[in-house]
Amino acid sequence: MAKPKRRYVCQACGSVTHRWQGQCADCGEWNTLAEEAPETVFSQKHDLSGGGRKIAFEPLDAPGQQLVRRSTGIAEFDRALGGGLVPGSAVLMGGDPGIGKSTLLLQAAAQIARNGGEVVYISGEEAAGQVRLRAERLGLADAPIRLAAATSVRDILTTLGGMAPPALLVIDSIQTMHSDQIEGAPGTVSQVRASAFELIRYAKECGTALVLVGHVTKDGSIAGPRVLEHMVDVVMSFEGERSHQYRILRNLKNRFGPVDEIGVFAMAGQGLTEVGNPSLLFLSGRENPVPGSAVFPAMEGTRPVLVEIQALIVRLASGATPRRAVVGWDSGRMAMLLAVLEARCGLNFSSCEVYLNVAGGYRLSDPAADLAVAAALVSALADRPLPGDAVWFGEVSLAGEVRPVAHGAIRLKESAKLGFAKAYGPGDAASSGKGFNEVSLLRNLVDRVMGGT
Repeated sequence: MAKPKRRYVCQACGSVTHRWQGQCADCGEWNTLAEEAPETVFSQKHDLSGGGRKIAFEPLDAPGQQLVRRSTGIAEFDRALGGGLVPGSAVLMGGDPGIGKSTLLLQAAAQIARNGGEVVYISGEEAAGQVRLRAERLGLADAPIRLAAATSVRDILTTLGGMAPPALLVIDSIQTMHSDQIEGAPGTVSQVRASAFELIRYAKECGTALVLVGHVTKDGSIAGPRVLEHMVDVVMSFEGERSHQYRILRNLKNRFGPVDEIGVFAMAGQGLTEVGNPSLLFLSGRENPVPGSAVFPAMEGTRPVLVEIQALIVRLASGATPRRAVVGWDSGRMAMLLAVLEARCGLNFSSCEVYLNVAGGYRLSDPAADLAVAAALVSALADRPLPGDAVWFGEVSLAGEVRPVAHGAIRLKESAKLGFAKAYGPGDAASSGKGFNEVSLLRNLVDRVMGGT
């Protein structure tokens, strides 16, 4: 029998090589290749073209059992999920350490258990006593949750097989789970993949809603093989800065509902509390208008959220190298916007340091924020405050045109609800409400700000 070849698996991307090297050739990470036992080549011993059982095909219009979502008891959590937990679904939740993933899941598990649902909470990182202490601090110690500290997938599935399938199964976290069918330490690519597969198969067969907590890498992506995100039905990211009280639960993938929905929470002494109107949270402290401040109605899924964009321009002495710093927005897009302002509008930022910040630690990816950022930059450069009751939205092209954006009417409606009487944007939204001012060219915006109108 031929000697099996050694195989080295990258712990960052899952690529396989038969020779160790310091840097992974696929993802470029250093010192991530780890030796793992070779898998049995099943196809060399068996012919899979025969000997199996025939599968039955079903038409698309065949009647089936209607899946009823189960509410978590937390409205913002349900919003991010698309309406609640679907029986038999697998949810993967990632986030920075200490951001509040376990706290949120413990609160949701307690609500479901108090409403009569069977809940199993498996902790692989903390002892049962530590989870119990957190539950006491949150006032959830009386919730009938089945709690255990275990890392063996075989032990977990054997225990679950001897009882009625629970409504919710929480695994905290998948990187600590270990399957004895695969050689390797917990957290390796093969272990994470095998453990998740067994748990997801149990959830699909028994109709249990499964929530897997995942670690994240230094760049914020979920650790482990990328196939893990393909295996689950829902991928969620719990975001926020530790220096700020708010947390955002963002939906990145959802097979049962809309993507890009968010749930907003605030960290308090009694755990995570819901923020029903996040716009008020991000716009707090704007009593006096100051130069370089613009309000942008962002869209997060189906929810409009008003955020404040702040800009600061510092003029430097001749010959000094200016600095560009961006927090909460794409630095490359700001560089493009500065170039358009210089080339199309005649403004000079070459001798100025430019600082841009999205208030509250919020992160923007909506291209409609171009006009609001441009307004903040021009306001800071001219040292003229923008109207305090105005919002700005629109995408800016390289020609200096303000392009139409999606959901203009919804943005205007939410702005008017919060007391903003004016809005500036592309012409297609002009008929969506009174108080709207059309801005078709970026040059028009500069004239308005410089003229103080």
